[in-house]
Amino acid sequence: MHFLKDRGFALPSTEITPRAVYEGRRVLLKQVAAGVAGSTLAAWAGREALAQAARPNKLAPLAGAKSGVAGSITMEKPTPYNDVTSYNNFYEFGTDKTDPAHNAGRLKTRPWTVAVEGEVKKPKVFDIDELLKLAPQEERIYRLRCVEGWSMVIPWVGYSLSELIKRVEPTGNAKYVEFVTLADAKSMPYVTSRVLDWPYVEGLRMDEAMHPLALLGFGLYGEVLPNQNGAPVRAVVPWKYGFKSGKSIVKIRFVEKEPRTSWVVAGPQEYGFYSNVNPKVDHPRWSQATERRIGEDGLFQKKRPTLMFNGYEAQVGQLYAGMDLVKNF
Repeated sequence: MHFLKDRGFALPSTEITPRAVYEGRRVLLKQVAAGVAGSTLAAWAGREALAQAARPNKLAPLAGAKSGVAGSITMEKPTPYNDVTSYNNFYEFGTDKTDPAHNAGRLKTRPWTVAVEGEVKKPKVFDIDELLKLAPQEERIYRLRCVEGWSMVIPWVGYSLSELIKRVEPTGNAKYVEFVTLADAKSMPYVTSRVLDWPYVEGLRMDEAMHPLALLGFGLYGEVLPNQNGAPVRAVVPWKYGFKSGKSIVKIRFVEKEPRTSWVVAGPQEYGFYSNVNPKVDHPRWSQATERRIGEDGLFQKKRPTLMFNGYEAQVGQLYAGMDLVKNF
């Protein structure tokens, strides 16, 4: 079993987001705080145009309206696009943080289907383009906290997972939702390794999956997802550690029993099924009390305190009322 340690991260000056992009975001945040609705919406639309103009080799656009879901828009500064797309975990493409960006180019995201099956009244195999149009796309700016101790703030594009769930009509036996990632040795070189049992499997309790913040994501920064970030569709569960958000999903199953998720199988003493961000429950080999914000906090900067449920306690805390969050880690 191979585990990574945080090695630190530094960007060359050529990859630092231009000052004009940040200034555009600051203007937007000031307008939101002042409640200037009309100019805020105009600035919201212009923010992505400014960011995209500053970066070559843009992917296909995927616009999302500003979300009205409570807690879905953090006012924190988004992490630079180049950081989001070049420093991440996707073990199917390698175990180093930079491997996915280097190795994911062979992944073909068309044609692509997602099978929805199990305890549902209306099982269906969705074509990715059909899935994209199932509900209006929204932009949501979520914090992402990874179990290794680093974090980001990412403008995602997608819609609540509950939109899909309602359409397939789960039966009374559906207690959990299981997500299965593509495992294709031709495009994903590390699925032949022993790092994990493939395919990658993750899961949520049904009430977690139905929560409005749980996102079915198709894009980030106003574009379709890059391959290394989980194209063409992934889950985004902002109050949990990042590995709970399955990438490049090919199957969604509704089941009665708790799924045997990949990291629980690999290391049950280190990775629990719930995996909620909890600064009071340390990983056996490192503290979870603090975190380092990628692209903002330098290697020698003081780390910031980790927030309970990654800062979404007001929205999701009731899901775990009465639970022992040390036992159910």
